[in-house]
Amino acid sequence: MQQPITFDTSFLETMHPNVAVQFWDRVAKTPQREAFRYVTKAETWESVTWAQSGDSVAKIAGGLLALGLQPEMRVGLASSTRYEWILADMAVMAAAGATTTVYPTTHEEDTAYILADSECRVVFAEDDEQVKKLVNRKAELPYVAKVVTFEGTADGDWIITLDELVALGQAYLDANPGVLERIASEIAPDQLATLVYTSGTTGRPKGVRLVHRSWVYEGSAIASLGILSEDDLQFLWLPMAHVFGKVLLSTQMACGFATAIDGRVDKIVDNLAVVQPTFMGAAPRIFEKAYSRIITMQEAEGGLKEKIFTKAFAVGREVEALKEAGKPIPGGLGFQHKLFDKLVYSKIRARFGGRVRFFISGAAALNSDIAQFFNVAGIQILEGYGLTEVSAGAFVNHPDHNKFGTVGFPFPGTEVKLGPGDEVLVRGPGVMEGYHNLPEATAKELDAEGWFHTGDKGSLDELGRLSITGRIKELFKTSGGKYVAPPAIEAKFKAVCPYASQFMVFGAERNYCVALVTLDPDAIAGWAQENGHAGKSYTELVNLPEVQRLIDGHVQETNAALNRWETVKKWRMLDHDLTIESGELTPSMKVKRNVVENNYSDIIEAMYAEN
Repeated sequence: MQQPITFDTSFLETMHPNVAVQFWDRVAKTPQREAFRYVTKAETWESVTWAQSGDSVAKIAGGLLALGLQPEMRVGLASSTRYEWILADMAVMAAAGATTTVYPTTHEEDTAYILADSECRVVFAEDDEQVKKLVNRKAELPYVAKVVTFEGTADGDWIITLDELVALGQAYLDANPGVLERIASEIAPDQLATLVYTSGTTGRPKGVRLVHRSWVYEGSAIASLGILSEDDLQFLWLPMAHVFGKVLLSTQMACGFATAIDGRVDKIVDNLAVVQPTFMGAAPRIFEKAYSRIITMQEAEGGLKEKIFTKAFAVGREVEALKEAGKPIPGGLGFQHKLFDKLVYSKIRARFGGRVRFFISGAAALNSDIAQFFNVAGIQILEGYGLTEVSAGAFVNHPDHNKFGTVGFPFPGTEVKLGPGDEVLVRGPGVMEGYHNLPEATAKELDAEGWFHTGDKGSLDELGRLSITGRIKELFKTSGGKYVAPPAIEAKFKAVCPYASQFMVFGAERNYCVALVTLDPDAIAGWAQENGHAGKSYTELVNLPEVQRLIDGHVQETNAALNRWETVKKWRMLDHDLTIESGELTPSMKVKRNVVENNYSDIIEAMYAEN
């Protein structure tokens, strides 16, 4: 029987008091080591050291102080993931302010709401598109005294460039020597560091108040696991307005590794081949797309190559099952495995740069079949779990103790228990201070004993690993009284259908389940190329009888693995994919289920009206 696993929590006694001290300590420890790489306008990679990054952060922080920034005053950051985002974020905290994150895809009305609700005094705006949102809503932003643009157009008054802010900062630092060191020494652990507004799958977004202690803890806890070092190289594309990206930044400061940054999602695979990172964090949708691309490419190859591919993964799964059971691998099977590693697995690893030790998956549930597929190819995906309200990370699997279908162990120093209805409750240094200006909402989610009520159902195994079994609010009951967990069904479909983008199951208080389906535009275009339909639009393709039959086959395959009351009796394909811009996906690529259900209620109702 496996023994319970214990983790060292002594780091809790020696943590840095705040993010500013943590950052300056990293700069002092490894000044000449590489800190970041970023893509220039010429599409080349530029590298900067910790000392160079520290110099830039100091000047921007000085500029904010010159503008009158006081402790805990909010500074907005409306930008995609880029090097300047990280510099600005670190500068805000080094100046004792608090960053308010805004996704660049957030529409104008919500951008104004977030900046006004948080009382932002300064806003970093990436470009003219972001600046325009602010100009159009200037009357709704009474607290914003200055806008700083990374590459947009300045007006010399309300809007200034980053270079102008840096010049202000240099002058301020020259006139006030030692000011940043003094400020860093005065920031309390429970001082506000970040306001992150939840994605808003229902209603107005809520501002989650995260303090310096929470961010320092997150990075320190991951560093204490010993799975990352200064010699690692991260590829970072995640939206930094999301806490998943922020926790990886905290981890970088704690461990000292370098990070290559490019927020363009369509460049991820190309960048991995060039950067050759040792790890990367991502949402499951990225792994689903990569898996689908690999599968459809092999199907298109056909013939002997497809047979070799299929045999390789059959052998790989057999080898992994023997390893899991602690049994020896027979010589013949071991020989086949080594051969297939050269012929198949190594080529898959090469697509991701060839040096990946593991990926970290978070933000939504990862299908275990997809995780096992990559594991057979020699790429571990460590699934983790957390929420904005717990500073992103609360659980993660470990390379030596990775169990598919679980989100791993609690971070050292974090407690977990199951409440009524098996709701996952979390308590620890990463838990939020509360919701900004919303005491009643805070009291509803955060009890008097400090337990945060996640809203997720879960179970714990004998070693303390957590499995998420459903979202309490997403569970529905059929008219026959049976409970259904849509995310579990949706994940199964995505694992068997390489063309799927979204599969959304509905059926509350109905006598059977139905689904809406969207296809991945790239995957179905690849199918079209191989099946005589090249050049047809997405809408034309999804209406082809052979595509309808193809998807129906995958629906039936999914149904075969479900309980009778969970099976999807009817489904319809939408003539377009869901997008962030349409408001049907959050910026972290989660489906806004209520929005989709409302937008396509006529299609859903029609499926139930049919005999």
